[in-house]
Amino acid sequence: MKNIAILGGTGALGAALAGRLAKVGHMICIGSRDPDKAQAFAATLNDAAAGRRVSGAGLAEAAVQADIIFVTVPYAAHRDTLTQIREAAQGKIIVDATVPLQPPKVGTVQLPAAGCAALEAAQLLGPDVRLVSALQNIGAEKLASGAKIDADVLVAGDDTDAVEAVRDILTELEMRSWHVGPLANSAAAEALTSVLIQLNRRYKLVQAGIRITGQAKDA
Repeated sequence: MKNIAILGGTGALGAALAGRLAKVGHMICIGSRDPDKAQAFAATLNDAAAGRRVSGAGLAEAAVQADIIFVTVPYAAHRDTLTQIREAAQGKIIVDATVPLQPPKVGTVQLPAAGCAALEAAQLLGPDVRLVSALQNIGAEKLASGAKIDADVLVAGDDTDAVEAVRDILTELEMRSWHVGPLANSAAAEALTSVLIQLNRRYKLVQAGIRITGQAKDA
């Protein structure tokens, strides 16, 4: 059991992730710019699950309490959120699920000058934060359904131990994941989100995802 903060936890992705993590036994703190909203939302999740594993707090307070911090905020709130938790995040694993979508053209890839949102986060938080990028291509609706996720998760990061710790959590949630290399490779997952949005629109799909195929080479 870990203490996990979900920043942006009142949003669709954060709420769905909080529900799944609480269900497998972790203690969850919903972090929001509005602590009262976070606490009220946490109470709703607890009532729905008939448990008391979810609490609510401001962004910095939630980060202080956590062993691992998930960032599930929209790109427009990314920098401000990370600035507020920078001190509390030092030495901790941060899982950044941010996609640099820029409405209204969310179906067009628009990566930032740094290369990707994850690298922007690394620059802002500093070298002592164990930053991992994941979950950009798993829709909130899939997570909220409670069903097994029919899609793979691409996980990028420079700290292999941190990556594997995050992959262990994803395995608990019955999600298959792959370590796809350094944090810079988060650019591929972040860009892929816009491609999946296009597929959803063009082919009337619901929460399109990806699967990695292939067979292991003989030893």
